[in-house]
Amino acid sequence: MSNPLTQTRADRRRFLLSAGSLAATFALASCATRIGPVDRTVELAPAEPFMGGGSSGLNPAAMYGPVYDEGYQIPAVPFEKIDPQFYRQIVPNPTGEKPGTVVVDTGSHFLYYTMPNGQAMRYGVGLGREGFAWSGRAVVQWKRKWPTWTPPDEMIARQPELAPYSAENGGMEPGLNNPLGARALYIFQNGEDTLYRLHGSPEWASIGRNVSSGCVRLMNQDVIDLYDRVPNGTPIVVI
Repeated sequence: MSNPLTQTRADRRRFLLSAGSLAATFALASCATRIGPVDRTVELAPAEPFMGGGSSGLNPAAMYGPVYDEGYQIPAVPFEKIDPQFYRQIVPNPTGEKPGTVVVDTGSHFLYYTMPNGQAMRYGVGLGREGFAWSGRAVVQWKRKWPTWTPPDEMIARQPELAPYSAENGGMEPGLNNPLGARALYIFQNGEDTLYRLHGSPEWASIGRNVSSGCVRLMNQDVIDLYDRVPNGTPIVVI
């Protein structure tokens, strides 16, 4: 089945990718992380979706309140300062994809997780330049809670203050100030790491916007919700 969103984004994607695959590879590198031993346990999505606010009528104050998670106290999001279209919410599925698929629509700054009965959970996202550097079909190969972040050498060359977080120094430890936030989902295509990531961020003001660096960022409360829905091996489409 063709994706109704794909054709409307195709010309823009071709333009964004015209700089070539090498430039895209370097851009994507700033999403790279140090990956430890891989947990191959498949985490099953809930049988029934959590009805997470927005047009579903639940209180965004509950969705975006403070969260204690894995020993970290995630602060509340001042959701009143965010355009309500970017709140987590259940909407009619506009993607044409089967249930259980992640779709990132870079043009609208939305991420969809498709569900049964013609519905989708929609999340607002912020996009760094790396978020535009790859598109296509792939899978969520694995996921991490509170991941370590390791800036690549070319980023450290531009920003020497990041040297303490180099691979040689073990990267940046998990925490509230870590650029990957509370969760990261790692995207592979044909068994190869695309270096594309879906990840959390404390920078709620970047949701719905283009930012200077990073892949696809969600508010930490939203990426935790997405993480709990999406099992390893979930198909993903980026357009």
